[in-house]
Amino acid sequence: MIEFTSVFFLALHVILVFCWIYIRKFQSRRESEVISTITAICALAIALITSALLPVDIFLVSFMKYPNGTYKEWAANNETRGQIEDTVLYGYYTLYSIILICVFLWIPFVYFYYEERDDNNVNKCSQVKNALKYTIGFVIVCVALLLIGAFVPLAAPPGQNSTQWEKVQYLFEELGSSHGLPALSFSISSLTLIGMLAVIIYTAYGMSVMPLNLIKGTRSVKYERLENTEDIDDVEHQIEKLKSKCQDGRPLSSRDRNNLQELEGKLQVLRRRGRHLEIAERNCCTKVGSALRPFKILLGIFFILVALLFTIALFISNLDKALHSAGISSGFIIFGTNLTNPLNELLLALQPVFPLDYILITVITVYFVLTSMAGIRNMGIWFFWIRLYKIRPKKTRPQALLFLCMILLLIVLHTSYMIYSLAPQYVMYGSQKYLMPSPGPTSGNTTINTSRICDADAPEDQCTVTRSYLFLHKFWFFSTIYYFGNWAFIGAFLIGLVVSCCRGKKSVIEGEVEADDSDFSDDEYVH
Repeated sequence: MIEFTSVFFLALHVILVFCWIYIRKFQSRRESEVISTITAICALAIALITSALLPVDIFLVSFMKYPNGTYKEWAANNETRGQIEDTVLYGYYTLYSIILICVFLWIPFVYFYYEERDDNNVNKCSQVKNALKYTIGFVIVCVALLLIGAFVPLAAPPGQNSTQWEKVQYLFEELGSSHGLPALSFSISSLTLIGMLAVIIYTAYGMSVMPLNLIKGTRSVKYERLENTEDIDDVEHQIEKLKSKCQDGRPLSSRDRNNLQELEGKLQVLRRRGRHLEIAERNCCTKVGSALRPFKILLGIFFILVALLFTIALFISNLDKALHSAGISSGFIIFGTNLTNPLNELLLALQPVFPLDYILITVITVYFVLTSMAGIRNMGIWFFWIRLYKIRPKKTRPQALLFLCMILLLIVLHTSYMIYSLAPQYVMYGSQKYLMPSPGPTSGNTTINTSRICDADAPEDQCTVTRSYLFLHKFWFFSTIYYFGNWAFIGAFLIGLVVSCCRGKKSVIEGEVEADDSDFSDDEYVH
């Protein structure tokens, strides 16, 4: 257990370093602020730490037992197991509470604080006051969700003959007996619905675009420079042709003036593009990337196979729910698996070889986070059909980074349900086994026991359910929405796969030069 704690704290330091590098890579040097940078790094770290809690949860419930299905000596006592379960539960409480604070208080306040910033950076009190005024709306929504979740009774309420005080007392007893689990679970489930939409949009697209970009690679720098030079010559020729019309003193027509203005703007972009291509050609990273091309192709093929495996496993899991669950009224919840799920079977098959199954579930979690980040980076941040922000190296505005981190926080919340859908039996029980009397004849008074993998038929005191499962299935109507969201995710992935296949190779300076950039932005790449 001490070694596991050391590994966890090592992973925590790795996460913090990764978050700092990632945010600094995309952060605009000209518009960066300390408060927005710290907020973005902390929010991204919280998202990654929360995603790491599911593998930890599965490991702890599995670590209590030996491979033969008996409890280890230190976990034989129900009280000891209860303390471990409570520790994991408090871990979920803490991280989910921090996510609520980030989504409804911290990130909105920093976002509006930056939006309200005056050009001369004066009157800080007014800036804080306006930011708090807009943030109060988010806090009210959070409080409303907590109250709804706290006082929605999950058990049968008192009879009609009960007094008003008895009914109120019943509600408070329900809240106290569950340790506030429904209140937090309802709030988190409500946020998870938004996370589900983000997963359908960004993660599904990221799962297709990330591997295909690795396989296709980027265009040749020399060819791009040659093509860019030809475009510059062509635009300069058109500009000279337009200017020649006014050599005799006659003014240009309004149409020609508009065309001249557009051509001059296009020429400015092409020249900036030429400078960036020249820097990229001299950059050692470009040469190293070319040398690692075979490795990138293999990695891309591996990622696309993983994406197809996930899609097939999700389809089988949803089909299993459609065929064997009680339907919408039960949230399409099933206990165990009735159809062979390849990913679930793979995790169960890896159990005897410690710690391959935990490594795989960790890789799955990290894969979802990385593909989500890739999807956001390639698509940008949208509100319906309106593009709000672009995510570009060294040019991303602070507001965009805050949006990116908030979206990742919401995606991480839904990732737990996605992984449960991919491997339901493993996420519920991990690698636990339980002892069951053999149906065959016994030798004398001795009963022969056989070990079986934990499932819904196991005795309650023999198998411990992960705390994550309790959070995911507290309210049946959320499970129903998640079920239909999985079908939408499969459709979005297939559409994204077709779109990614039809698109050509990316430019080696993809996202570095845009028409709305200023000439000053080039300084961020030169220095």
